[in-house]
Amino acid sequence: MHLGQSMSMRMDQRQVLTPRMIQSMEILQLPLMALQERIDQELQANPTLELRQVDPDDPGPVEAPTDTPTEPAEGERMLVVDDARDDGAKDFDRLAKIADYLENEEFSTNDNFRGRRAITGDGERDGKLDAMSNAPDRAQSLAEHLLNQWSLLEVPANLDAPGRAIIEHLDADGYLRVPLADVQRTMKHPATTEEMQAALKLVQTLEPAGIGATSLPECLLLQLDAIEEDEELAEGHDFQLERTLLREHARDLELNRYPQISAQLNRPIDQIKHAVKMLSRLHPHPGRLIARDEAPPITPDAIVYRDEETGRYEIKMTREPADDLYISGTYRRMMKDKSVDKSTREFLSNNVRNARWLIEAIAQRSSTLKRVIRVVVDAQQEFFEKGPEALKPLPMIQVADQLGIHVATVSRAVSEKWIQTPRGVFPLRRFFSQGTTNAASGEDVSWDAVKEKLKAIIAEEDKSDPHNDDEIVKKLNAQGFDLARRTVAKYRKILNIPTARQRREF
Repeated sequence: MHLGQSMSMRMDQRQVLTPRMIQSMEILQLPLMALQERIDQELQANPTLELRQVDPDDPGPVEAPTDTPTEPAEGERMLVVDDARDDGAKDFDRLAKIADYLENEEFSTNDNFRGRRAITGDGERDGKLDAMSNAPDRAQSLAEHLLNQWSLLEVPANLDAPGRAIIEHLDADGYLRVPLADVQRTMKHPATTEEMQAALKLVQTLEPAGIGATSLPECLLLQLDAIEEDEELAEGHDFQLERTLLREHARDLELNRYPQISAQLNRPIDQIKHAVKMLSRLHPHPGRLIARDEAPPITPDAIVYRDEETGRYEIKMTREPADDLYISGTYRRMMKDKSVDKSTREFLSNNVRNARWLIEAIAQRSSTLKRVIRVVVDAQQEFFEKGPEALKPLPMIQVADQLGIHVATVSRAVSEKWIQTPRGVFPLRRFFSQGTTNAASGEDVSWDAVKEKLKAIIAEEDKSDPHNDDEIVKKLNAQGFDLARRTVAKYRKILNIPTARQRREF
């Protein structure tokens, strides 16, 4: 065989990723909220893609649209032009020609049609425009919230710019994690060190209390200052012990060294505990009080429920926005109309093809995801019956082999997906894990189940004499789990469980 033929055969055997395949992989990996955003973008960018209006109270899935779906009457859909999109003058010319074409058809007889409209000819709302206009407003950021307050203060002129610069450098928790000198260097007209320090003091008067702190003790001290200024909140308490603990014994508090603090301050441990209880009511991350709404809500892709007749756990896919996507019949007919110029027909043809690829990719996403969830639910029946301690090891490669797909496809399918179960809402990835074997029962047990055992041991310990890691190892060994001390320490840290010394209660 010639070298050229051999190379040609090897090249032919390679799998070439076409744009269509790449889009399918991207769609498969998107969580439901991101998928909705992608659809909204496509609705704005592609004039041939439409959204069928459905009953908002019906959450159930519908059949995937076919090539010839039932469509609204002609003249009930509008042409959407994305003014912010700049694809060149040719595209705008084609869109103008399409608009002229539609004006000459039935749209011209419809008195309700006035360019972009949200109401169709028969008085019903246009689903496409609603989908684009009902996007939630962006939540106000912490910096915006603080700058609004800053603008209402009577700030000396020489401190205004430094204060704004400091606000822009606060992190999401409301802390200034960078040195003032670094903030100073970013300013167009740098302020003096004294001005930067004075501006920081003013920023620290903004709400919520604790904003602008450079450390946790300072953050809590600022909150104590704010409480003390409010006689009703202070209730006559002077907070001197709390201030002393924060200024002189922050490290001792972190390490739970109550006896040492008690001895050094000559105060009973009960007074120390009472002061710490007061401090625990303060907020260590004041910025999150403002920015907490920025986290996207969790939308499960599927609901797992128990069929009472069969006793089997079944799956109901959440309605996806793409269930009601379809390609406009008006534009499909226009694409085939020889009276329309060739460039416009090619423009529509490209958009119809892209719309079809999108609809098919989303349908494939739903199909693949449902198959993966079915395998997961069948494998984790005991989890739904007994809880996290019954979770079984389930490697992704096992699911991939069972479904006859690549393990990378399984990984994309479960990425950032959630399912609603009788035991709560869980990330789908939670059900995939390696594990160990219980020597006592011979059963395979997931590492998540081992973590649950560790949590149970700590929950039942004597709080005045908590178990150290060696003692936890012995208790797990007695239950059939042969684990090293470093493994127990690792999982304790993952679970955010402090050391025995820090867990001790006095």
